[in-house]
Amino acid sequence: MNLELALVLGLLSLAIAMFVLNRPRLDVVALIMLATLPFTGTVSVSEALAGFADPNIVLIALLFVMGEGLVRTGVARRLGDWINSQAQGSEARLLVFLMFSVGIAGSVMSSSAIVAIFIPVVLRISTSTGMAPSRLMMPLSFAALISGMMTLVATTPNLLVNAELSRQGLEGFHFFSITPFGVVILILGVLYMLLARRWLPENRDPSERARRPSFRDWIESYQLADREIRVRVLSSSKLIGKTLGEMGLRRSGITPLAIERIQGRKKVLIQPTRSTAIEAEDVLLLDVHTDESKTHQELAEEFGVEELPLGVTHRYLTDRSQDMGMIEAIVPADSGLVGKTVLETRLRDEPRLTVIGLKRGKQVVSNYLLKEKIQVGDTLLLTGFWEDIKRFQQPSDDLVPLNLPTELEEILPAHDRAPQALAVLALVVGLMVTQLVPNVQAALIGVLLMGLLGCIDISSAYRSISWKTLVLIVGMMPFSLALQRTGGVDLAADALVNLFAGGSPRLFLTVVFIATSSLGMFVSNTATAILMAPVALSIASYLNVSPYPFAMVVALAASTAFTTPVSSPVNTLVVGPGQYRFVDFMKIGLPFSFIVLAVSVLLVPLVFPF
Repeated sequence: MNLELALVLGLLSLAIAMFVLNRPRLDVVALIMLATLPFTGTVSVSEALAGFADPNIVLIALLFVMGEGLVRTGVARRLGDWINSQAQGSEARLLVFLMFSVGIAGSVMSSSAIVAIFIPVVLRISTSTGMAPSRLMMPLSFAALISGMMTLVATTPNLLVNAELSRQGLEGFHFFSITPFGVVILILGVLYMLLARRWLPENRDPSERARRPSFRDWIESYQLADREIRVRVLSSSKLIGKTLGEMGLRRSGITPLAIERIQGRKKVLIQPTRSTAIEAEDVLLLDVHTDESKTHQELAEEFGVEELPLGVTHRYLTDRSQDMGMIEAIVPADSGLVGKTVLETRLRDEPRLTVIGLKRGKQVVSNYLLKEKIQVGDTLLLTGFWEDIKRFQQPSDDLVPLNLPTELEEILPAHDRAPQALAVLALVVGLMVTQLVPNVQAALIGVLLMGLLGCIDISSAYRSISWKTLVLIVGMMPFSLALQRTGGVDLAADALVNLFAGGSPRLFLTVVFIATSSLGMFVSNTATAILMAPVALSIASYLNVSPYPFAMVVALAASTAFTTPVSSPVNTLVVGPGQYRFVDFMKIGLPFSFIVLAVSVLLVPLVFPF
């Protein structure tokens, strides 16, 4: 071992030790390595910094931005809502739909990003079904890790292994080269989790009761379930051309909450004011709270409108939570609203909110709400557009805001751009699959199109990029070059070849897989892929066999991080919501890691012969 190799190995050991201790941060460790590695004489400063110009680094950054576009447009959240509806209350069905959906969606997104997107989805599902989050969080993390085995761009290690092939003058993998193995492993993962779910803990967040109320909670507590109706204005209606102020609907106990109107090819939601004129084909969202005996059908016939069905799962504006919200407020002692009826408060003029519920203590006012006089200490439930609710959050002399719903945290800035985001995603995947342009150019085209179509903006694009991840990758990349120049890669390969001399290529595949996945238990899978890819290719050269099965095994093993909560950021993200212990991952993850090992060693040589 020469002096230069000893220095490089010393720095590498120091980096691994700091990774394991998580002191300092991973990206800071990478920067330390960038600054010190040139002192060994193995790489120049320009070579150490060359990673910032690597196309794969740019591609990874662009994929973060595309993932943000899918988040902002609500594509993943709509998928989660669909999963919940398809499960029909069955835990087994929910687990199957969740894992397959995450596995497929994660094939074109960062696995960490897909988990971050689905955690609130799973929590919402847990709340609505009463299921403990720990029953779903680990299946979520397993599916996200497996999604990294679905396509070339699904996770960073795949791109780094591919980059190492290109750096050594070999043809890289195609977009779907890894897919056959990922599909098999995903199916086995779902079957395994169905059997292993009996060992999943039943942990519940002790602070669950302190969470914000939801629309569902308020609908029940304020008895709103049957209050909303929606009507379409017929061309023969006597309402056409009249303003809401002229119609005086509120005096009859009918409060317009919003108006759906077609403008060009787009359906928009309009906030109703006294001067808003009604047009044919408008859809009115109405709150009906009247003591009169008229039915909804009789009211529809009277005004020349058609009542629309709301759907089985719809409950009082729940499908409009992206545009409209609710807020609770209390009436202070010096409020100017005391003694006035709800109708006289004129809160619809300023702060442009509508009172839809009133509690006096714990008692809900269930009689004719608009004629009820307000008293000190009353709690009002108001609804309106989110921008007005956000302006209303500061206390005033008349009302003091109390609670905001959980739906506030789920507002999507570009929720009406989901079709555009899906179209752009399909275009990018198509360009990558057909290889009409390089992958990085395809992703750049996709990002620009998402910006042009309003799926993302400049600020959200820059915020979405995980600069810590990029710095970590760039900081570790020079080690591959340094180890090759100093003979470290050959030394590691020689040691493994001599240790298992006379063994079959499959045995060496097994050794490479175990070494990669074991190192990944303590070091990020990104750094693991950077370190193990050149070693695996060197072993293939010693054995005089194809390098592709060894490169593929490194990619698969780098995503086999099921064993500990610190093996991958994917696992770390679900530890808190799932209230997991270290042993929970060992108990469920270790057996499945051996399953992935067996599948990889058996199948990889069939697709990529030695």
